[in-house]
Amino acid sequence: MSVKKFTYKPNGTCSKLFEFECEDNIIKDVQISGGCDGNLKGICSIIKGKTVEEVISAFNGITCGNKITSCPDQIAKCLAEEFR
Repeated sequence: MSVKKFTYKPNGTCSKLFEFECEDNIIKDVQISGGCDGNLKGICSIIKGKTVEEVISAFNGITCGNKITSCPDQIAKCLAEEFR
């Protein structure tokens, strides 16, 4: 069993900090500070129990309004960096 805890400061989004706990490449917990509270609570709930690969595949490239990124896209980037 391999547990990994890490934080990530997203770029280009309203959210300010992601805190992850993963076990054997499965997301066990995620907390997001800042941003759209309800949406981010929903995202956190949806990705718990998913594999890192599933979340990267689903979230990579999503934009928010006229921004070139989004909270989901930044989650994908974070996970890709941590699990290369």
